Amino acid sequence: MPPAQTGLAKPQGVATPGVATPGTATPTAAPTRTLLGIGLLVMSMWVLSGLDASGKWVMAAGVPLFILCWVRYVVHLVLVLGLVVPTRGWRIVRAKRPRDQLLRGGAMFLATLVFFTTLTYLPQAEATAINFLAPLIVLSIAPWVLKEPPRISRWVACGVAFVGVLIIIRPGGGLHPVGVMFGLLTACCFAAQFIATRRVATDDPYTTLIWSGAVGTLCLTLALPVTLPAALPVLRELSFGNWVLLISTGFWGALGHLLQIGAYRNAAASMLAPFVYLQIVSATAVGWLFWDHFPDGLTWLGIGIICASGIVIGVLEWRRGRRAQARATARA
Repeated sequence: MPPAQTGLAKPQGVATPGVATPGTATPTAAPTRTLLGIGLLVMSMWVLSGLDASGKWVMAAGVPLFILCWVRYVVHLVLVLGLVVPTRGWRIVRAKRPRDQLLRGGAMFLATLVFFTTLTYLPQAEATAINFLAPLIVLSIAPWVLKEPPRISRWVACGVAFVGVLIIIRPGGGLHPVGVMFGLLTACCFAAQFIATRRVATDDPYTTLIWSGAVGTLCLTLALPVTLPAALPVLRELSFGNWVLLISTGFWGALGHLLQIGAYRNAAASMLAPFVYLQIVSATAVGWLFWDHFPDGLTWLGIGIICASGIVIGVLEWRRGRRAQARATARA
């Protein structure tokens, strides 16, 4: 799954297939609320890793990519509408910037397709680790796409993280080159999604969550006349257990992102940023349980470099933001 945004001004969300846009807690959140936020975030990491594993498993059973993604989006959308609309009303569907919501939903849709393709070639831990390039890519290009001041620290962090990726995808590492290519493309798609997320930050996070599911559902439903006939023979022979896993992808996706919304509403994004990297742990554990795959020592070195670069730049950006806030308060 895609990593949470790291080091961006007022972070708004995580991206995984079907990523929501969590709200942001106040910096003065009570300790008990902060612990609750951390707990919800860690739970979401495990839930979303379960989503990845379920998708990888049913694709190995023969379910075509577009059918998997269609089920994942439809179930996600139905569940979110069923949970949110009764309490918030249909007004929650109304977006302030519908064009940007469509762009974000399209970027997320592409990221979903590319990431599940990556999982057909790469182990889950390695695919997840490569995704953590995405927020660092955003930081490195922020001066041009987000009009933020250029900072050498961001470019250094991105370069260091890429060294970690090179260690993971090194020749002789046993990773499929096609999977590596799709993995890097996935990180770029998630980076585009993070940038689009910044443009819809004025919307309620539940609005963005609904639009995220709706765009993918619409695109894949329009494609059903082409994709479904070829998939019917496989679907007829699918076992009951695989049907459960297929349908569960939408459930895990919706639950994971609802948990993330809760996490970011109970704890500051800067407090949660280091815990996002625990997704490597959940992805590795699930990959080991499902496929008996465990990264070797050099791969762990690369994973560690990626995580360290993200955490360090996150701390630097947090301190920079605190200093800017203090100066603004002093001037006021």
